[in-house]
Parts: sequence; C-alpha cells; structure tokens
Amino acid sequence: MLFINLNRKSSRPLTQQIYEKIRRDILNRELKEGERLASSRGLASTVGVSRNVVLEAYDRLIAEGYLEVRPKSGTFVAKGSALPVYVKTTDHDQRMLRTDDELQILDFRGGNPAIDQFPRKKWGGLTKEVCGEAPDRIFGYGEPGGIKELRVTLAGYLQRVRGVHCHPEQIMITQGATQALRLITELLIREGTGIAVEDPVTDEMRNIFINAGADLVPVPVDEDGILPDCLPEEKKPGFVFVILSHQFPMGGILSIQRRVRLIEYARKMNNYIVEDDYDSEFTYEGAPVPSIQGLDPERVIYVGTFSKILSPALRMGYTVLPEHLIEKFRHLKWFHDRHASSIDQLVLSRFIEEGHLDHHVRKMKKIYRKRREVLVSSILSSFKEAKIIGKAAGMHLVVDIPGAVFTNDMVKKLKEKGVRIYPVVQYAIKKGLHEQQIVMGYGGLTPEQIVEGVEKLKVFLDGRK
Repeated sequence: MLFINLNRKSSRPLTQQIYEKIRRDILNRELKEGERLASSRGLASTVGVSRNVVLEAYDRLIAEGYLEVRPKSGTFVAKGSALPVYVKTTDHDQRMLRTDDELQILDFRGGNPAIDQFPRKKWGGLTKEVCGEAPDRIFGYGEPGGIKELRVTLAGYLQRVRGVHCHPEQIMITQGATQALRLITELLIREGTGIAVEDPVTDEMRNIFINAGADLVPVPVDEDGILPDCLPEEKKPGFVFVILSHQFPMGGILSIQRRVRLIEYARKMNNYIVEDDYDSEFTYEGAPVPSIQGLDPERVIYVGTFSKILSPALRMGYTVLPEHLIEKFRHLKWFHDRHASSIDQLVLSRFIEEGHLDHHVRKMKKIYRKRREVLVSSILSSFKEAKIIGKAAGMHLVVDIPGAVFTNDMVKKLKEKGVRIYPVVQYAIKKGLHEQQIVMGYGGLTPEQIVEGVEKLKVFLDGRK
C-alpha cells in the first residue's frame, strides 16, 4: 500500500514529491519487487492531485527503471531496483568508523599544514572577483598545461623565490604534486625500469612509482640528505627522485657539493633528476637553498605544490620540464583529466601577483617556527637522551629516542590513547635501521596540542618500561 503525504506549501513541485516518495520506498524495499502500484487515476484521486501530475511522476520512474508497465495488467515495481538490505552496525562498529577528529586524535603527521590559517576571506574575495571579471575563455575548456596567466606568474615567482630557470611554456599545472609525479613516471619509465629513490622516503611517492611498474633502487641518506656516491652505476635508473630542500623524513638539506655530484651522475648516465621541492618555503635558520633545477634545467624536472603552503584542498601543483619533454607531458596530461580548474588557476595567479602568497608565507614561517620550538622543547624536557634529527625547516622533524622500538602494535595502542605518531621505519625500503626514530609533524597542531601530545607519549612510553 502506498501512502503519500504532500506538502502543498513546499517549493518542491507536487510531481517531484510523488516521484521522490515512490523512489525512496522502492530503494528501501517498502515497495517490493513485482508489487503492483495504484493506477495513475486512482493515486491522483487518493492524494488529491490531477492525473497528469501522477502520470508525470510515473513516466519518470519508468524511464529510470524503477517501474515497468505490463500491458493490460498495470504498473509494477521493476525487478532489481531495490538496494541490498542494510545491516545496522553495532555500537562497536560505529566507534570503529569514527574519524580521528571525532576521537580527538593528536595527529603528528608530517605533511599536515595549519588548515585553520588558510586565508579564506582573501581567497573568497578573489574568487568572487575572478568569476565576475574573467574572460569567457576561463569558463570553457582550457589547455592541458594550465592557463597562461598562472604559468607566467609562476615562472617569475619560481625564479625569484627558488632560483628556477624556465619560461612559462615549460610549466605544466597539475592536480597536486602527486599527479605530477605519476605523469613523470608514466613519461619516463617502462615497466621494470628502475628509479633511484632516497631511503627512507615518503610512502606516498614510493607507492606512485611501484604502481607505475617501476623497480625501486634505494639510495641511503644521512642527516644531510642523499649520498650520491651510493647511486647505482651498473644499471641506469630512469631517473633519480630526490627531496633536496628538506628531505622527508630525515630532514636534511643537501649541500652544493652533493648537488653537483648528482648533476654529474645524471649527465654521465644520460637520465634525469626529479626534484620534489617539499616545503622549501619554510626555512628557519639562514636563507633557503635554491633549487637544483637552476644548475641544470635540461637534466632536472622540478615538482612543486601549493598543498603545503596553502591547503591540500586546492589540489594545485606544477612541474617544470626540460623543453624536449613538454609536448609528451602535455599529451599525457590531456588524457588524465583534460586540465585543472581554470577558475582556481586564475585565482591563484592573482593571489601571487598581488603579494598575498608572500605575505602568507611570512606569516606561516612565524607560526611554524614557534610550533617547532615548542615541540623541540617538549621533547628534550620529556626525554633527556632524545636527539632531534633534521634541519630547522619545513613542518616536521625526526626524534630519536634511545631504548624505544616503535612497532606497529605500539603505534596502534598509542593511537588508542589519543596520539598518532609515524615511525621512520614505515618509510624505509631497507628495514632495521630506524626502529627508535619517529616522524613528528607540527604544522597542523597548536602549541597546546603539541605539549599535550608529547606528555601523552611520555606517559605511554614510561608505562611500557
């Protein structure tokens, strides 16, 4: 039996209300498969509407496959139109499905920026301006490599801030650094080809390379970054992947001497260096070291992102390519997603041109420096023998705590206590070297949360002795 209560004061048309009620009852199995519905005339009389209103709702449901008409028999609920029976989860299941925010987890993830500091008002204002003033072409299909306005702006910005030498045509706008690295891998690597990667290295990048069919050739790092003398000599890798400005996770900043040796290696092997310029804007001691791309633009593919500077939600990254790779990369990009949002690109271009990005970076450097100082102070006061690894840069550091062994079981139990940490060993390709080291990010936590998290870590580790 079908009961429909219409709200005649609603802005939703009566036909829409009837359609939604029948559709919902079918999906929830309140109307069974094969069940006969009232005739359009009969239902119209019951609910007090014209027959045409019901006919329109029925026609839509028939077109979408929810109902079927059987000649001389009537209108029936079609077979296969209901959702599977939903099994209600237990209270325990609901607890397991809660997010870290709901559980109030203090998450020391290394790549989390301070989301609460995103310049919403300024970004929203620029978005409104762009939507009102932008030429019509911005609202149509764009170029795979990105709109010219942003590429021109970025070329100037990267030259000024990171020492990158390029013209706008060498810049390709991507959906974050992740897509850029995926496309570079597709471009340069055939299945089974090796990629020389720093070890340890971010698991996200490692997974991108593995999923593309590449073999990983681990190259050890020390506290100053990758060791060029350990690069493979017998078999040429497709490229060498490095994070030179603040290595993840160990935090080293590569010296000019090692940078020169990297370039010499790429020239000798006739391959490329892929430079992920991870959180290079945030250096707290001395001046930032310029990009290695500026030393050899034909051997270095430069990758950057605004996810760490502004917000991961923007999904705005870019790569700077040697000229002979531009067309092949543009072709791949078109097949992946045609192009990134032209409106967001134009907003970002304005944001940079008007000086808002420089202002935001200066502001965030002060905030992140303070949070790093609080974390270092809390760690050293709580763990007298602990060692802080990594240069004063970025949004994370590594803590070495003698006597601690950070297993998966320990990480799980600590999370149950409200703190989430990241053992360095989970980023390592060769195991056995980093059991007492953890990555602690401070970008997404307030000073008060940092202190609370370290105190909980101290109590937890003391309780296991």
